Order: sequence, then C-alpha cells, then structure tokens
Amino acid sequence: MRLRLAVVLALLAGLLTWPGVAVAADPEPVKEPVAVGTGGAVASVDPLASQAAIRVLQGGGNAVDAAVAAAAVLGVVEPYSCGIGGGGFMVIYRASDSRVTTIDARETAPAAMRPDSFLEAGAPLPFNAARFSGLSVGVPGTVRGWDEALRRYGTMSLVGLLGPSIEVAREGFRVDQTFFDQTQQNVDFFNDITSTRALYLEADGTPYDVGTVFRNPDMARAYGRIAHLGTKGFYRGAVADAMVEAVQNPPVASDANHVWRTGSMTMRDVQSYLAPERPPTVVTYRGLKVYGMGPPSSGGSTVGEALNILEGYDLAAMSRVDALHYFFEASAFSFADRNQYLGDPDYVDVPLAGLLSDSYAAERRASIGPTAAMKPVPHGDPTDNEGPSTTHLTVADRWGNVVSYTFTIESIGGSGITVPGYGFLLNNELTDFNFTPGTANSPDGGKRPRSSMSPTIVTSAGKPIVAVGSPGGSMIITTVLQILLNDLDFGMTLPEAIAAPRASQRNTANVFAEPAFIASPEGQALRVLGHNYTSTPEIGAATGIAFLANGLLQAVAEPVRRGAGSAMVAEPAPAAASLGASARRARVH
Repeated sequence: MRLRLAVVLALLAGLLTWPGVAVAADPEPVKEPVAVGTGGAVASVDPLASQAAIRVLQGGGNAVDAAVAAAAVLGVVEPYSCGIGGGGFMVIYRASDSRVTTIDARETAPAAMRPDSFLEAGAPLPFNAARFSGLSVGVPGTVRGWDEALRRYGTMSLVGLLGPSIEVAREGFRVDQTFFDQTQQNVDFFNDITSTRALYLEADGTPYDVGTVFRNPDMARAYGRIAHLGTKGFYRGAVADAMVEAVQNPPVASDANHVWRTGSMTMRDVQSYLAPERPPTVVTYRGLKVYGMGPPSSGGSTVGEALNILEGYDLAAMSRVDALHYFFEASAFSFADRNQYLGDPDYVDVPLAGLLSDSYAAERRASIGPTAAMKPVPHGDPTDNEGPSTTHLTVADRWGNVVSYTFTIESIGGSGITVPGYGFLLNNELTDFNFTPGTANSPDGGKRPRSSMSPTIVTSAGKPIVAVGSPGGSMIITTVLQILLNDLDFGMTLPEAIAAPRASQRNTANVFAEPAFIASPEGQALRVLGHNYTSTPEIGAATGIAFLANGLLQAVAEPVRRGAGSAMVAEPAPAAASLGASARRARVH
C-alpha cells in the first residue's frame, strides 16, 4: 500500500513518467485508420488511447488490461463523449475456453427517482431542460466496470493502468477540430456552470483554440485517488461527496441564463452501485455466432433480431438495392419490438428468448414486402416464441482474447456539470428513459435506462473473426448491423465495411442517411421502393478488429468520421503482408 501511494503521489508531482505515452511536449502519434500485424491490436478514436493500449499489450498485459488503459485515456482526451462520470458495456471473449461474457456498467437511477420524475405540470420536460440538470445524472458505472473486468479477467491493477491517463491529464494534449466543435456546441450551457466554465472555456467564455495544449490536473487528481484506493477512491470519500453535491446542487453561475434542476442522487446510491456480469445475447447467422450485449442494452437483441430476419434472404445473391431494402425493413421491424419490450431486466420482463428466436424472425419476415412498409410499423408479440442493445474501442491480445467496449456519458458534453475539483463531466444517461410513465423503459428508482450500445464479437467454430462497435445513440444499432452486413454478406474488407456510407432506419417515416449514401446510385434507387431520407452529416464512429489468415490482426478505425480514428498493432507486419491482408478477404466463414 505504501509503495502504491508513493507511485501515485510521484505521478501527481511529476516525478515519474510512463514510457511510451506521448504528451504535450512530444509529437502526438499519427492517426492511422488501419494497421495490420501480430501480438495484439487496438482501434479507438484517439492515438494517445490506442498507444496506451499497445504499450500494455507489449508489456505483457491482456486485452482487458489494455482496454481499461485506453478507456482511461479516452476519458481525458474525449471528455465530452466518455469518462468516469458515465458508464458502458464490455463484451469479452476469453480464448482459454472460447467463452463470451459481458460486464454491465450502465448507470442507475437514484433510489428516489419516480416514473413521473421527468414530468412537470403533467407534461414531459423539453429534452434540454431535462438534460442540463442534476435530474439527468445516473450513478456512474465506468470505474466499477473497469474494476470488475480486471478482477475477473484482467492481469493488472488500476494503479498501473491509470498511469498513462494521469500523465496525459497532467501534461496535456492538443485541442483538435472535433474537441473545439464539441465545446462550441455546448458553450451556452457550459457558461452556466462555474466548474465547467473554468475548465473547458477560455477566460472570455469561448472554446480553446485548435492546437492549444489542454490540461486537466483535476482529472489527474481523480484518477490518482482511484489508482491509490481502487473503487473506494471513486464511490466513497471526497470524489463521491463532490459528485453527489454537484448533482443535488449544481454549481450554477450567478449570470446563468438557463434553469438547472436539482437531482436526487445520494451517497447511498453511489456506494451501492454494482456492475454485474451478464450473459451475452447470441444468434447464429450464416453459420457464425454473433455475440452482443443483452438488456438493459437493446443493442444485442435488436441487432440479433434483425440478423435473424435477414438470414431468410440470400443478400449476397441480390442486387445491392434489394439487399439494402431488406436491411431497412428488418431494422424497422426490430426497432418496433425494441421500443415496446426492452428495458432493465431487473424491473421488467424482457421476452429476450422470443425476440431472438428463429420462429419469431419468420413471423416478422412474413410482414416484409418488396417495397417499403408505411412507418412506423407495429410491434409484434414474441411471447409465444420461446425458442432456443459514446465512444467505442476494440482490443485483441496475443493469446486471442478480445474486448469490444462501448462507454459514454450520453449526449456530447453529458449533463454539462463538471464535478468541482475533479475535472470530469457527469452523464445525462437518465434521459434515455421514456419520459412518460407506464412503459418498459419508464424511470424508476435504481433502474438502468435502456441503451443502444452494441459491442459485438463474431466467432466461427469458436474463434473470433471480427469484433466491432460504435457510438451514435440509437443509430449505434443500425451502424453495427450495416457493418456486419457489409463484411459478412457484401464481401467488403473490414476497412471498406467501416468506411462505407451509412443509413439508419429506426422505424421512422424517413431513413436517416449520410449525404454520400443518399447520392449513391443505390440510395437513389431505394427511393423508387418507397424509402425517403433525412440527411445527417455522419452516423457513428466505429472501430473494429478483423482476424485474418496466418495469425494477422487488422485493426480498423474510421478514416474520416469524427476526425478519423487510430488503429495500432503491437508488432506491425511487413508492408507487403499488410497490403495483401488489406486487399483480400482472408477470413473463412
């Protein structure tokens, strides 16, 4: 204990550095969206996070260890998307026994929350009024989730794995265009909260300029306490006190121009938080096993139901237009069921077996025609079919273990409330509840709101062939589904599958789609089948790993979306091998 405390204090004092972690004084690693090699691989949205994971893998850590190290760095450099003020879901493949399991670190509602907590005068609050408040903050699960994953499946401790993130928080990183833009879109609300204004805005109330070195010593202090004390450093003591106080009494500036409602989170809520291990969802698709996250996420069930529906069509033999039509329709029918049935399984009876049964998929498939159905389509009844769902990072190690991990603070900038003295933003995850009482996903004390996070691992004969996931709200589900179809049915390599233009049908009148998808010949031809569009600049920001021939790993991140991502491998393959692996489908399925 004394040695651990000495290490943490030395880190905070700047006496120690962690080898291999680029900080503000050194050039940051170059973003490369694709990397091929051996010895382990990682794909994330940021090169500092990917580099931290690679250093852990090179130092003998496994995929779980590396995922935690990368996630902690992402909490520093992507504070508006993720961090210790939020939660997430981790899907883990263990090579020793080909077992897949999941860690549920979803946030929970305070015990005092009621089904009508988001109502005022009998009407639901406007979204921003609910979001920018203490009312929207769920008990964060990220730190407990890291600890559970490491305790059960890791080989290292938080004291070593948080070292890189402590250094990046203390020494700083350079503001990029995405960070600037995300700050800019929140300035009006960030200015209202004294702790958020002081940390994330310049003295004149504007965002830090691109290229500025941004430091967060308060977050380094929070990480230092966790490294020293473990989960007690977050769920008890000074950090927990500050977090509860910020929720119950948001530090609103005297010149604030919005009303900030108080929340009901207590120390008892924080101290009693648990991150349970849960079984994954699993469906068989084209002879492959597709594993995802079960309730309270709707990701695994909705992706799985859509795949079950689509398995009844020979998509590879169809025209791309017809295949995409069935993708849209299967998505819509699956979302109708998601919206009706999915919630926290500790509070509602989720008919998961029925939703994922082949017989129910056949029922839903029979309702799909050759042209677009009028949306929204009605939900079905799976209860008679009891046969056999932000940022995302993906990690694989030299032993074959795999982690697909999505975690978030919900909206960009979360609740807008920074915990004073500790530098992290609190989530607004409770706005994922339906605001009206009486549904599977209505608020309740201690309940976990429904999520769309869809970390996914696909195996063939018990061995992983691809792992993938994405941020993006409810469009996470269709993003992951479309990438899987691109990869498994349309013959694309994983880099092609991730880069391809995206579209999202979530049982709405219009398909939300990127401009490149709408302008494509397929996009235009789908209009003839009755599909109309709402344009959106970009959908998701995926990462993934493909398992290629000869033991090669291909780490893949976005080439453009969200400013592009970062793929790295522990031991890069020679250029010729990398080129060959990228150019061919070397996996067998």
